[in-house]
Amino acid sequence: MREVPLLVSSCLAGVPCRYNGKAKTDPQIAEAVASGAAIAACAEVLGDLPTPRPPAEILGGDGNDVLEGHAKVLAINGEDLTQAFISGAQKVADLAAENGITEAILQDRSPSCGCGAIYDGSHSGTLVEGDGVLAALLKRRGLSVSTRRGQ
Repeated sequence: MREVPLLVSSCLAGVPCRYNGKAKTDPQIAEAVASGAAIAACAEVLGDLPTPRPPAEILGGDGNDVLEGHAKVLAINGEDLTQAFISGAQKVADLAAENGITEAILQDRSPSCGCGAIYDGSHSGTLVEGDGVLAALLKRRGLSVSTRRGQ
């Protein structure tokens, strides 16, 4: 077992916390959480968003732009979820710090967890280069962040 656990997206560990109320289980990640080698967290749930919830995307940039106040996270219905995404990301980043975590494996393309590619804010399925809010914050705090697509 690793001495320092990984941080992983809860949905990859089998927790049904995605916007649509489902999980995106990755069996290896679920096993890592079960064995204590990983800690699962969901920034959107920790930001007090309900499950299920309308899908959201970053409009006007990526997670770094959201953290700097230059972009917003908007639900498909137009609701501004920016503060919830920032709050949840801060809670997950604090959890990582409290546990000495240096590496995270997050759900790909998510407005929270996406690393390297996220949706463009148009809700059209178009991907653009960039990081989600949580991924951006974790990188700012020095963590190694990668993504994985669950089942």
